[in-house]
Amino acid sequence: MDDTGIAGYGGYVPSLRIETREIARIWGEDPDEIENGLGVRQKSVPDLDEDTATMSVEAARRATDGEDSSRIEAIYVGSESHPYAVKPTATIVGAAIGATPGMTAADYEFACKAGTAAIQTGAGLVSSGVADRALAVGADVSQGAPGDALEYSAAAGAAAFLLGDADDAVAKLEGTTSYTSDTPDFWRREGERYPQHGERFTGKPAYFKHTINAGQNLLGELDRAPEDYSYAVFHQPNGKFPVKAAHQLGFTEEQYEAGLLSPEIGNTYSAASLLGLVAVLDEAEPDDRIFVTSFGSGAGSDAFSFRATEKIEETGDSKLRDDLTDVEHLDYAMYARHKDKIQEE
Repeated sequence: MDDTGIAGYGGYVPSLRIETREIARIWGEDPDEIENGLGVRQKSVPDLDEDTATMSVEAARRATDGEDSSRIEAIYVGSESHPYAVKPTATIVGAAIGATPGMTAADYEFACKAGTAAIQTGAGLVSSGVADRALAVGADVSQGAPGDALEYSAAAGAAAFLLGDADDAVAKLEGTTSYTSDTPDFWRREGERYPQHGERFTGKPAYFKHTINAGQNLLGELDRAPEDYSYAVFHQPNGKFPVKAAHQLGFTEEQYEAGLLSPEIGNTYSAASLLGLVAVLDEAEPDDRIFVTSFGSGAGSDAFSFRATEKIEETGDSKLRDDLTDVEHLDYAMYARHKDKIQEE
């Protein structure tokens, strides 16, 4: 797939936040223990008029700013919180950016790696010549039951990537691999309001097994070592797991710190590793190599190797850093109001 790459990118994170210690206060938990245990200080919260579709549109507009939308012939949106059970989010995004009707579209679902699955599909269509350009989006308004461990980290955000020919790319796709198994670490049946999880089972046999194997397989296929990369990005269910995975694979703090966003925004699910990639692309220079590995419960990981090109210097500000710094904090009562409003709709 070295004939394909990222021609444009954009991320979006809502401005609202709730601090971990505010949630802990309501449930009578030790705030320091929770905050230090998860490695998450605060998480993003969607506003009353925000959902997976609106955030996907915003990220897509940032990714395609200045582009000829008629060239986008495929759009895939990965999420586990699509606003409609039967009505694609991808068509909403297509209409909003002016890509309809000459396009194929679909919604993807694979827990937190649905967005990277969308990238693989879009890159395949571009590489094969079926599509001139493809747009892949990962977005979520994730859910956690009140008082559950997930409530401290389940957050909201979106990231979008315009895939095109390598000659137009700000970052070329050098290779991708996947590692997938039927591992029921996290699930939600139809009609259930909140997901369930296997608690500690979500760690070693799920997240780490798939993340490490996918990463090692990609390094092996490309005959690369961690020191060949300037940046490394991992799925971020909390602030601890990606750091541990990075160290197990041989990456250093200097390589992963730029893409580690979960301590300040929580787990944005399908957008988590992709927002990390957006943050890294904002800092990358020509010839910097970027290693990315996602994880989705159920379970699987997709690993990617990108190399920044000279065109990375021509890209404008993705506005993600503005989203990360221009924030407004909520107390638990206002947070609950926002959460209930989103779920009612």
